[in-house]
Amino acid sequence: MYLLEFLDGGLLNLTWWQVVLAMLAMTQITIAAVTIYLHRCQAHRALDLHPAVAHFFRFWLWLTTGMQTKEWASIHRKHHAKCETPEDPHSPQTRGINTVLWQGAELYIAESNNAETLARYGHGTPDDWLERNVYSRFAWQGVGIMVGIDMILFGWAGLAVWAVQMMWIPFHAAGIINGIGHYWGYRNFDSPDASTNISPLGLWIGGEELHNNHHTYATSAKFSVKWYEVDSGWGYIQILSALGLAKVLRRAPVPKIAEPRNVDAQTLQAVIANRYDILARYARGVRRTLRAELRALPLPPAERSRFARLKRWLRKGDVSALPPAEQQTLRELLAQSRALKTLVEMRAELAGVWGKSSASREQMLAQLEQWIAKAEASGDQALQRIALRMRSYAPVQA
Repeated sequence: MYLLEFLDGGLLNLTWWQVVLAMLAMTQITIAAVTIYLHRCQAHRALDLHPAVAHFFRFWLWLTTGMQTKEWASIHRKHHAKCETPEDPHSPQTRGINTVLWQGAELYIAESNNAETLARYGHGTPDDWLERNVYSRFAWQGVGIMVGIDMILFGWAGLAVWAVQMMWIPFHAAGIINGIGHYWGYRNFDSPDASTNISPLGLWIGGEELHNNHHTYATSAKFSVKWYEVDSGWGYIQILSALGLAKVLRRAPVPKIAEPRNVDAQTLQAVIANRYDILARYARGVRRTLRAELRALPLPPAERSRFARLKRWLRKGDVSALPPAEQQTLRELLAQSRALKTLVEMRAELAGVWGKSSASREQMLAQLEQWIAKAEASGDQALQRIALRMRSYAPVQA
């Protein structure tokens, strides 16, 4: 009888809305553990955590997800290395959005059983006694212990709390971020994959909503790059840093503008460091030019509408990836618009400045000098603005 009475309210004896708040608080701790410990610290080495903090997150994840550090880091590193290819463990571009959104956890489990993935991408993850003899050996016993903890704290309601905890990461991380984060949203940067920012307010999933920013600067501890974007995971990291419990190792470069100067080795270094800033501005210039050309060209409405649909593709750096139908439409458009033809061709030339791994620094510098001179002499305002910005980047600090 006493046991049944105890299970009605548990040790805390909370009201229903207090149970909901407690449940949300615990799920946010799990989100913080994933984004700070597994993602930014372990997978990308963007920060170091105090051993006590790192182990707390490890222990909490064992209780609430059953995930192992090596498995998660390995699968995520492979995702970056093979992004949007058939070897990507969870790309909606190759597997379909519904598969990744609703079966993301199954994709994770399947890849975690791939010994080659763990051997190739799992370097540097914890391999101590606890990992070998507790967390890896008894992976799902932790979530079993969590059932008991939840029932002791909340009574019968603890079963519902536990169920939500168990589905929280599979749905939000495996489904939402891996699925929608490569399918729908806005893009600040034309990274070579399909990553998107789901929302500028990264509050619900620890800042992981800013997925395009992350794929552009994968080793940055901070995911937000625009003034209006919020990365709650970065907020937690700042608190830990202030307490001496975390050390940020890398952040995305923030473009610093100085007086324009002659093109030299420092200009080349600054351009390479800020190439995504350049490409983002280039994409805006292409969009503006496309709108102006569609207004100015004497086109019938159907033709104007067909060309307007190229907007999505023209902002991408590699137009060779366009589907065949869009390739033909692009050729027709460029045949009628000299301004757009110049922009598209010079973007390909610009990507070649930092994209040729076999080129020496001297060759890259000569190519950059030629590109800037050509842009300044083109008469195109978009190209001239980009050339001026290139010559105005402050030198990158070593």
